[in-house]
Amino acid sequence: MNFAEKVKSDLWTTIDEMAINLAPYVCNPERDFKRKKKWDFATVVKFMISMESQSLKNELHKYWGYSTDCPTNSSFNQRRSQILPSAFEYLFHQFTDSHSESAKDFKGYRLIACDGSDINIAYDDKDHSTFFPATYNKNKGFNQLHLNAMYDLIGKIYVDAIIQPGRKENEENDFCEMIDKYSGDRKTIFIADRGYESYNSFAHAIENNVYFLIRGKDITSNGIISGLKHLLPKTDEFDRTIKIILTPRRTNEIINNPQIYKSFYNKKCFDYTSSDDPYYKIALRIARFKIADNKYECVITNLDSKEFSARELKELYAKRWGIETSFRELKYAVGLSCFHSKKTDYILQEIWSRLILYNFCQIITMNVAINKCTNKYTYQLNFTFAIHVCRFFISKMAEYSPPDIEAIISKELLPIRPGRHDPRKIVSKHAVSFLYRVA
Repeated sequence: MNFAEKVKSDLWTTIDEMAINLAPYVCNPERDFKRKKKWDFATVVKFMISMESQSLKNELHKYWGYSTDCPTNSSFNQRRSQILPSAFEYLFHQFTDSHSESAKDFKGYRLIACDGSDINIAYDDKDHSTFFPATYNKNKGFNQLHLNAMYDLIGKIYVDAIIQPGRKENEENDFCEMIDKYSGDRKTIFIADRGYESYNSFAHAIENNVYFLIRGKDITSNGIISGLKHLLPKTDEFDRTIKIILTPRRTNEIINNPQIYKSFYNKKCFDYTSSDDPYYKIALRIARFKIADNKYECVITNLDSKEFSARELKELYAKRWGIETSFRELKYAVGLSCFHSKKTDYILQEIWSRLILYNFCQIITMNVAINKCTNKYTYQLNFTFAIHVCRFFISKMAEYSPPDIEAIISKELLPIRPGRHDPRKIVSKHAVSFLYRVA
């Protein structure tokens, strides 16, 4: 059994173990999946992981080998309605945890980026938790879910995720929740953008004995660093560790000693103070460095300056871009932008299925050796092509003659061209209509 077959076996084994005890994963344990039909629990789950962006009828015929015995759309929808979205979430964590420890280290640290991405879903102005009204007269509004995910930058897999209605998005709370759930036993650095800048985020990382590197709003803006500028050098670039006491109180002593105390106004925004103990001591390292002409960037961390210089912090934060490219692959190569239902529970099933497929493909692809190298370029695997191969590998057709997918993937390479950049194009995107799917 080669590596790809072992990874597939691990995934299939987890699904089969879930099928033995269905009670936690179905809506009605006394009735659901009790009768023997084409759609047993394992078949529904495996089919959903393999789904692409085509119409449901085409997906079904392709999966069942264009047989006259192919089940109907209605039969599939009746069966998927019996499965809870939490079943796919559980499968995601079980499968990912069994392979996440194989990720390589960076100077002895594991690098995990945290970021969020909006997911457009079908229009429904009655769903107030996901609906955003029109900003222009010609726009009727749109509906969104928000995916907040943690991504292993070296292992290139998603390690955790929280999916929320767009109206209830709260990236700071999600970050804290995922940090609290994190069970990795190695030194880990969590890297995040400005949306996660908060004292509560810093404290949750410190209390869980992990490290963080979070970009903050510049000192000239209105973020945390601006509120601490009286403790920082007046130079354009600096690297300074400061110690302060956080408190929700506003006594004269606190107001008159800003070099010691920092008061926050919203008492609900910090989890480590109480009426009995209203003070929390924290040490933060704040670095500001130049990234372009007249452009500077600030980061906040608890990494030791003896181990990581300001230049290394800059290089380390630049690695966060890996989660941005993963979102692009997840949406457009894996197919997260196209769903096969309008119901929120069904969409949640498909989001977790796409995350499982993404990790499945990356775990296999990361094990494939790249032999080609020239003086002009180094090469990387074509991940979009690898996804198509992995989808076939988990289809029913591959059960009879499984391909050597590692050999196939290794032949499709792309050159790495460092230094290329393109300005981000801010274009509003909408959910893909069921009438305009790939034939």
